[in-house]
Amino acid sequence: MNDNAKHPLKLFNSLTRELEIFTPVHPGEARVYTCGPTVYNYQHIGNMRAYIFADLLGRTLSWKGYQLTHIINITDVGHLTSDADAGDDKMEKAAAKAGKSAWDIAKYYTDAYWLDIDRLNIRQPAKWSIATDHVEEMIEFAKKIADKHCYECETGLYFDTTTVPDYGALARANTDEGEGRIETVEGKRNQNDFAIWRKTPPGETRQMEWDSPWGKGAPGWHLECSQMSMKYLGETFDIHTGGIDHREIHHPNEIAQNQAHNCSAHSGANIWMHNNFLIDRAGKMSKSSGDFLRLQVLIDRGIHPLAYRLMCLQAHYRSELEFTWENLVAALTRLKRIVMGVGKQRAKAAGNQAVIEHPRLVQIRQQLNEAISDDLNSSKCLPLLEDLLAQKKLPADQCLSLIAEFDHILGLDLLALKRSDLRVRSKDATIDETDIEQKIDQRQQAKSDKDFALADAIRNELTAQGVDLMDGDPLRWEWRIEI
Repeated sequence: MNDNAKHPLKLFNSLTRELEIFTPVHPGEARVYTCGPTVYNYQHIGNMRAYIFADLLGRTLSWKGYQLTHIINITDVGHLTSDADAGDDKMEKAAAKAGKSAWDIAKYYTDAYWLDIDRLNIRQPAKWSIATDHVEEMIEFAKKIADKHCYECETGLYFDTTTVPDYGALARANTDEGEGRIETVEGKRNQNDFAIWRKTPPGETRQMEWDSPWGKGAPGWHLECSQMSMKYLGETFDIHTGGIDHREIHHPNEIAQNQAHNCSAHSGANIWMHNNFLIDRAGKMSKSSGDFLRLQVLIDRGIHPLAYRLMCLQAHYRSELEFTWENLVAALTRLKRIVMGVGKQRAKAAGNQAVIEHPRLVQIRQQLNEAISDDLNSSKCLPLLEDLLAQKKLPADQCLSLIAEFDHILGLDLLALKRSDLRVRSKDATIDETDIEQKIDQRQQAKSDKDFALADAIRNELTAQGVDLMDGDPLRWEWRIEI
């Protein structure tokens, strides 16, 4: 479908610190594993940036002609309150706080996460891999590596990181770019060693626990991803993605387990990719505060979820992205302009899928290929899309076909999204859409009757209720967004 010889897909490999041409393990296929959420709470918008990035990657691979198999896990057991094997299990702790079962907590927050996935127009993976569905297989994985690579102590089965080559090569813990979070656990041989299996402490009963050769307990968080990625993608697969915080501990531990299980120095994935942080100077990104930014908070303020997706796409995935309400509202304004431009092209087009032949459109398509092939540079794709929408004399059907290709990659739902869809009712609104339309009709009648005092009074009333009128615009009104 695309000229991969002229514009091969180049991706930054966190393991080698280099841009590398994507060369699939299995010709014509792309196998990708993404570290999914721990479902003990809602996901904040910084968490969701990782899945927008992974979706951009998957969409690009599909657009480039590869048959994509994308796996995303759901961690519903094993993840401790510290990434480094310290503290309580996040699921057990959340269940105790809420007075509910850990299973109910997992279902509730998994459903909430999937709703956000849908709202952000993130495509469904080939499989959602649920950790608790795979515990017996995790035990078998651990049994295979236990004799040579693990040791048992009072709290569980630990992996000896000195038994694999180049442990921690992925991490930046020993550089200025990162910092380690390794906790001291009594009985460990080495500081970096990590839990494969965590025993239930004597006298305690956990809601989520299983029998194992090392006693009743639960798998370690790191073990889950190694077992599930190998099961669904093979011992060697193409790409493993996650947030940059996984680069320091979780992914190095996965690599160590992969090396031990496969009796190889290979990391398991050919390319390891990490998106950078979303930074919020107001400090609302941490769940520990109990008051954090999640997608519903944006919607409650009158922001369409795809405005947040666009905000993420405006920055390269490896760049830090600062969240401010001003930046988000600007992204919403940009999305409105894009949707209006697409609407004009749709109105002109006959609706037939057209071959892109016009020289200018062929050129824009080549520029799109070049930009997205350069390590998923979505920030360069957006001006190209806006350039396309500014073209007034080119064949509309061909323009619409090219818009569809942009949207295949960017995932903004441009062929279905209408400007009115972006008019999101804020949580604090005190008037509904039907009343607004009736009052606008009354105002129009008042203007026709030259009762300008009444017309002004209706405008002022609507303004006080958070409605901006737009005379001469077919949309007629929008919600005012307070920032």
